[in-house]
Amino acid sequence: MKSNKMNNRTRFTDKHLLITGAARGIGFEIARQFLLEEARVTIFDVHGENLESAVRQLTSLSSDVTGEVVDITDRQQVFDAVKRTEERSKVDILINNAGICHVTPFLRIEEDEWNRVLDINLTGMFHVSQAVCRIMAERREGVVINMASKNALDGEEGHAHYNASKAGVVLLTKTMALELANTGIRVNAVCPGYIRTPMSRELDSPEFVEKFVDRYIPLNRPGNVEDIAPAFLFLASEESRFMTGQEIVLDGGQLAGQKPF
Repeated sequence: MKSNKMNNRTRFTDKHLLITGAARGIGFEIARQFLLEEARVTIFDVHGENLESAVRQLTSLSSDVTGEVVDITDRQQVFDAVKRTEERSKVDILINNAGICHVTPFLRIEEDEWNRVLDINLTGMFHVSQAVCRIMAERREGVVINMASKNALDGEEGHAHYNASKAGVVLLTKTMALELANTGIRVNAVCPGYIRTPMSRELDSPEFVEKFVDRYIPLNRPGNVEDIAPAFLFLASEESRFMTGQEIVLDGGQLAGQKPF
């Protein structure tokens, strides 16, 4: 008897993923896991050297990997790059992953730093989403997944600009979902908590991580990139076909409440 069970290893055969900021960290792992499920992948990243290295590593899994240096804060550059990407293969899934984080007390944040964080984390996401969704809407199908953060739902000291940008991502996600539902496009967000990535390792000492986990994370460990990527695959798949305008929180229980002293 032939089984009707879905083969999870090939959920994305013949699907094309466009992902931003995937030269390292969570984005790289997301791209890797989509490739393992037979997707073709295009990566936009502003860091050419990191992008070249990522594409080289990912090509060992599949030849269906393309990297393009794109500054998502440059609207015209984004629209031109999306047009080239669509000419290679229609984009079925967009993952807006690119983002930065600075730790600066609220009273010390300068305008340039504030603008830089908002320009990349929120306005850049808007540029890419609009460029891709205008095309998806014509086809009346598509999936968009936005990288938000636990900080979108619960502030953190020293992160006013980051918190504000990620809160904006959540409401952008919900508004996109409302407006695009009748075009067949689903839009959701993922909100990771504390995850060990190259960026977090640059910012945080091992002592800080130990104290943070002990104080805030009920599961008693920081997250890893492998903990986060599967949520993006779920949201991109038919398994979540009745889900839009939502955020999935992956934080080890941090937002569940305060740990006992």
